This record gives sequence, structure tokens and C-alpha cells, in this order.
Amino acid sequence: MIQTIAKTNMPVDEVLRIRKNRIQPDAESLTCPKRISIVTGIHGDELEGQYVCYEVARRIGEHPEFLKGTVDIYPAMNPFGIDSVTRGIPAFDLDMNRIFPGNSDGDMNEYLASEIIRDLQGSDLCLDIHASNIYLTEVPQIRINELTEEMLMPWAKLSNVDFIWVHGTSTVLESTLAFSLNSRKVPTLVVEMGVGMRITKEYGNQLTDGIFRLMKEMGIWSGPAAEVRTPVISRNPDDVAFLNAPVSGIFIKTRSHGSMLEEGDEIGQIVDPLRGTLVATITAPVSGWLFTVREYPVVDEGSLLARILRNNPQE
Repeated sequence: MIQTIAKTNMPVDEVLRIRKNRIQPDAESLTCPKRISIVTGIHGDELEGQYVCYEVARRIGEHPEFLKGTVDIYPAMNPFGIDSVTRGIPAFDLDMNRIFPGNSDGDMNEYLASEIIRDLQGSDLCLDIHASNIYLTEVPQIRINELTEEMLMPWAKLSNVDFIWVHGTSTVLESTLAFSLNSRKVPTLVVEMGVGMRITKEYGNQLTDGIFRLMKEMGIWSGPAAEVRTPVISRNPDDVAFLNAPVSGIFIKTRSHGSMLEEGDEIGQIVDPLRGTLVATITAPVSGWLFTVREYPVVDEGSLLARILRNNPQE
């Protein structure tokens, strides 16, 4: 059932609506009181979650007899951003994920944020799905701050991601959707995967398998669910090595994300297309797993090129 969770009038007789699809079995089959919420589209240029929303709804539609609880799907929290392929809220130059929990008496954006929080409260689990930006590609991962690790880690391990990255409290942004929900005791996992403005079906299917595994654990789904992979977990900031461009130019990657590297392995080259010269060779400073790599080729000095998780991360 399609429901409008928030709306506001716009100029020229337009109405901005944020909608969800609530999927439930009939009253006799609704034997599980649990509710899972799948959220995406807070950033309009992050589209990986669109496929996940589609695939979750499609799979449930194929076997509705296995659904025992409630699944809420929110594909477009920032509909104007998605329509205009804009990261933030168009015309306001505003990152929507920096205004939560909002204010019901505030301006239009604060009001919408408060309505989103209101509607999501009561969820037993929420997945806030993001992509990387247009510059970087990420393997499927969940990012958790250490304040909520005890609450979230059991769920994160069932989500079928490759990597769980536990951050220190100094990196916590209190104005995000995830922080606002977790502080209200709604367990919320932040998923990062793929690249901006694109859909990576492989990653979408991987995460969808994880969502059905979570639903089965919660009692929402009684049908089959795939076995999930065991993620690598990092809690130590020193586990991750960051590579930044030493010069400006065009970055040509020679290794894909997900590769295992030895110290000194080439990751890519920075070239000067005007002079036809190689200006820098980028090599791995440590041995480990390349879980982030530059996708957009134009770089300035200091641009992030890659992240490497060192071998044998210390948990």
C-alpha cells in the first residue's frame, strides 16, 4: 500500500510528497509484530538503493505467502534531489542528512525531516542505504559508530556485506538520520556501496539477500534466505590506509576495488593528457584489501584515490 508520509505545498500549485510502500500480509497471516524499514534516496545522486527497494518488493511479490510481518520501503526521501540528480535538496544547497531530527515548526526541510523521523519511529530495524559519491567506488559495507556497536553489530553481521567499519565517537554526526533514529532506540544500519549516479546489480542483490536474512531472523519472513558472508570487521583507525593524489591530473586505475594488494603494488597512474606524460605512479603503501578506489578520473593534488584495509586488522 502506497502511503504519503509527508507533504508540503510548493509554488505554482505543486505538492512535494515523500512516500513509502507498506507491504503486509492479510490479517490472518500477520503473525509477526515486527517491522523493518528500508530507507534510501536521502542523497539524490546515490541510486544504488533504488534497485534494492525494487528487488525487495519484487521478491516479496513473488512469494507473499512467506511474509509474516511488516516491510516499509522508502525509496525517495529526497525526491527533488533524485529528480534533478542532485546530492542535496535543490535550490536550498542543503544536505538533507544534516538536518535530522528536524523540527515540526521549522522551515519546509526541517518539517519534512521531522515527519520522516516520526514515521520511522516504531521500526524494529532500519537500513539507511547510501552509495558512494561519483568520485569513489566502495565495496558493500556497514559503518557503525562505537556508541551503538553493541546494539547494531549482531544485525550488521547478518546483512551480507563485505566490511563492517566501526568509527570512533569523534566522527559521529549528530544531525544524520541514523544518529537520530539510533538515539531513539530504533536500530539503524548505515550501508555504503557502489558509486554515485549508477546502479551495481551485483551489490544490490548481495544486500537484498542480507535483508531477507535479517527478515527471517526477525520472524518477518518464513521463506528461504541465503547464507550470508562473514564480514571483515575493523575497529582500529590505524587499520585503514588512505591514499591521496600527490599531483593533479587524470587518474587511470589499474586495480579494481576488492583486490588484495601487496605493499608496492601499482594501483593506478596519474597522467598529463596535454603533454602525454606519466606524472605519478600510485602504489600501495601497505599490504591489504583495496575496499575503496577512485572512479572519477579528474584529480587535484590531495584528492582521495583509495583506501586500503591492512592485512589482519586488529579488532
